[in-house]
Amino acid sequence: MLIIVTGVGCFVGVAANSIESMIDERERRTRIEKLNMIIGTFFSEIGTKLLKILSIHDSSVEEIRSALIVSSTWSDAEFARARSVLENHTYNLDSCTVPMDDLCSFLKDHKGFLLVMLENPQMIEHDSFTPLLQALYHLSEEMITREQLTDLPRTDCAHLSGDLNRVYRLLIIEWLTYMQYLNHHYPYLFSLAMRRNPFDKDA
Repeated sequence: MLIIVTGVGCFVGVAANSIESMIDERERRTRIEKLNMIIGTFFSEIGTKLLKILSIHDSSVEEIRSALIVSSTWSDAEFARARSVLENHTYNLDSCTVPMDDLCSFLKDHKGFLLVMLENPQMIEHDSFTPLLQALYHLSEEMITREQLTDLPRTDCAHLSGDLNRVYRLLIIEWLTYMQYLNHHYPYLFSLAMRRNPFDKDA
């Protein structure tokens, strides 16, 4: 009798652990879904237009363009190869050639949106997207605190160029990651995103 009771107890314990794991996994998927909805809003409001602005003034964009013309037929391996290209690329945006006044106005108009995103507790769970938001906010602050953004000293130009390239690199990589997510889960949204692809000359 003791052996039977012990066996039943073990079965109940295993079943309870299995159910708990299923609940945890479902909650994890729900969190990821909500997080990607927030990221989607970011690209709709700021990200895609910002990529368009910056890529136009990227003198080396042709070196990475092929990694950014994403297709619905891409496998995870192809996304991984594209990500490797982007991570190893040297970004060379020059604040002297980027329309900094227009960029400053654009980010100033969306400063409240950035703050709301930074204060969202779900962002803490995203190890790579939060640094992008922080870099964007820092760039915005750097520009706003200057009385003018033209005819700046060489040191200021170099500092702003560094901030620009940090934002540009993080933004491109996060965009590719989000495109991969859409391709897997929302093909119709992926199709729309490709029709608006800021790196596709024919988009």
